[in-house]
Amino acid sequence: MTDVDVLVAGQVARDLVLLVDDVPEAGGSAPVRRRRELLGGKGANQAVGVAQLGARAALLGVVGDDEVGDRLLAQARADGIDVGPVVRRVGVPTGLIVDLLDSRGRWRYLEDLPEPTLLTPDDVAAAAGVVRAARAVLVQLQQPAGAALAAARTARDAGRLVVLDGAPADPASAGDLLAAADVLRADARETGLITGEAPRDAGSALAAGRALLRRGPALVAVEVSGAGNAFVWRDGELFLPLSDTPTVDTTGAGDAFVAALTVALLRGESRERAARWAVAAAGATVGHPGGRPSLTRAALDEQLDRIPVG
Repeated sequence: MTDVDVLVAGQVARDLVLLVDDVPEAGGSAPVRRRRELLGGKGANQAVGVAQLGARAALLGVVGDDEVGDRLLAQARADGIDVGPVVRRVGVPTGLIVDLLDSRGRWRYLEDLPEPTLLTPDDVAAAAGVVRAARAVLVQLQQPAGAALAAARTARDAGRLVVLDGAPADPASAGDLLAAADVLRADARETGLITGEAPRDAGSALAAGRALLRRGPALVAVEVSGAGNAFVWRDGELFLPLSDTPTVDTTGAGDAFVAALTVALLRGESRERAARWAVAAAGATVGHPGGRPSLTRAALDEQLDRIPVG
């Protein structure tokens, strides 16, 4: 495979989104107001976002050898994603994520993601040529630490941009992963898993970003839940509040954020502009149910106008 801008190493799953007015208590029932069945999983969502932003995307993940896997790969191809690196695991059902969303935007996940649907170091080794060929490799840290570290190190050794999203599944691997990274993006909970404390405000988020920067990455993006995002790099830092956007479902915001951040950096944008694009992409995703992004130019421009300058 050649001419890939961003290879995403991460989860691929069937995403079933169910909208209800209220989640019933035990023994109760509730009508579903809307149902969406999508190509999902964080890795696939990030690859979709990359492709929607006009970059050439490829996906390294695992699906089963079942009909669901066939449909998801067909959808990914229709989205412009190269699925050549995707592993088809024989005898394994493709992963399933059920997103149960109520009328107040509160979500609950039900996940059927057994171990065989996750990447292994051997899977990464088999795709090493693809990893080395991409201009950037975006590694989703919900994958097992061994596979994530193999992908990050392979890309790093080839001189590629290495972007980590999340917190390591194995905290003991955090040091090695951060040392291999150019960029780290973590939400508030994930930041707490790495540093021991989730950021509460802009000041604590910037402080967490500075601490993480000393562990290897050249750029760190840290979330303050419900407030905004802190960006820290070697010679600067910035806190951007969330835009005033009606929220239906926040589940895909982080995936859109990291996709836009990666593409902006590949295009040579300044740290400040890349940060604004990331926040705009997240804002453009929270207005619809499900994690799949919809990063049109009009939606991004509308969000950019909502983000304060300076």
